[in-house]
Amino acid sequence: MEEWEFDFEWLRVRHLIKQTTRRSTLPDLNGILLMIGIQELGRLQQQFSKEEKQDLMHVAVCRLLSSDGYYRFLGRDEDGWPHYEVLKPLRVTGVKEQERLLKIKAIEYFKSLEAENGGWEEE
Repeated sequence: MEEWEFDFEWLRVRHLIKQTTRRSTLPDLNGILLMIGIQELGRLQQQFSKEEKQDLMHVAVCRLLSSDGYYRFLGRDEDGWPHYEVLKPLRVTGVKEQERLLKIKAIEYFKSLEAENGGWEEE
């Protein structure tokens, strides 16, 4: 993916999340990971604790990197939380490189959701 395409698609994802959540500002990577985690959990609640938010972001990272074989989905626990196992170590080093990889995977994730749903639904 060329740099201009990456920038465009990332901004597009941020705007879609902003519109969907009816926020006044664009979400950052952490906010988008939180949204993916909530999507993967499959239930929305008014409040999540700080620990639950960290767990949701971890679920999102596992889900995003599972498409490249870094994690494998094991199933859900009795509370419905998804669990993954590590299959191989992440070879991407450096914070910026890891952030870029997660952004690319988030772009792919939302494109996949759009394809499944026949487009992005806006109210």
